[in-house]
Amino acid sequence: MIRLPSYAKVNLGLEVLGVREDGYHELRTLFQTISLHDDVSLTLRRAPGVTVACAHPAVPNDASNLAAKAALVLARHAGRRDGVAITIEKRIPVAGGLGGGSSNAATVLLGLDRLWKLKLGIDGLHPLARQIGADVPFFLYGGTALGLARGDEIYPLRRQVRGTVVVVDPRRPVSTAAVFRRIDARLTPRENSNTIFRFVSRDLEADAGFPALTNDLESAALEEAPELRDAVVKIRGILVREGAKLAVLSGSGSTYFGLFDDPRRARTAGAALRVAGFTAHHCRALSHDQYRKALRIRPGLQRG
Repeated sequence: MIRLPSYAKVNLGLEVLGVREDGYHELRTLFQTISLHDDVSLTLRRAPGVTVACAHPAVPNDASNLAAKAALVLARHAGRRDGVAITIEKRIPVAGGLGGGSSNAATVLLGLDRLWKLKLGIDGLHPLARQIGADVPFFLYGGTALGLARGDEIYPLRRQVRGTVVVVDPRRPVSTAAVFRRIDARLTPRENSNTIFRFVSRDLEADAGFPALTNDLESAALEEAPELRDAVVKIRGILVREGAKLAVLSGSGSTYFGLFDDPRRARTAGAALRVAGFTAHHCRALSHDQYRKALRIRPGLQRG
């Protein structure tokens, strides 16, 4: 049996450039892992098949769970006939844009690669992760990374973002598919958008680049869940007032976050948000090296 943390992510910036020929969206995003995490336990069984157990009522316990799908995809690839029992202790908000399901799936791939002694490493697991979901490949890497194509082409950045992150959960799940349907109704295909590339080209050295980062999905998410508009005004107002250098929606929402240089001001922001009636998590940004160490990913077995 093995037990591993399964970390959440935020999107420091997200651009939707158009719809691809395969029906998916052409994205450009800056991923960032944070210390908020689920715990995933894997237990090998002699009997074939995959089981999933999670106490959270919104998490499926069947093959539709991405963690179960990951185990099945890897078992087929490796020709394994033994089974695995997956237990997920859920802390990451469900359907909040923090990638909890994708993170669980990647953690299962990494854990079973070790338990089954497959030695695939990130190079071998990456094509399997792409079969499972667009965000899954990122969670093989962690840290600060540029995501291209569907978001599944991953390029870890040389200079990693540091800081304290306050994650605010409005407790109103938002459907990713519904948000993308709304953005499709008004999406104008574009060859390029330079905000994220300009930010990356500065090598993350100047905080002046953070205010330019945005999330193209935010307006569509608020159309899908208009009751969140007043909450968003309050959340963003508190985060900015307390000194967040970035305050934005993560993914397709509904979770918002603030990135802080000063952990004391981050704690003040979290306290103010809780007084205002919100659920706020105090986290830290995890670098690529910190992520790799936490998941015991061996160096050298990864793409550039």
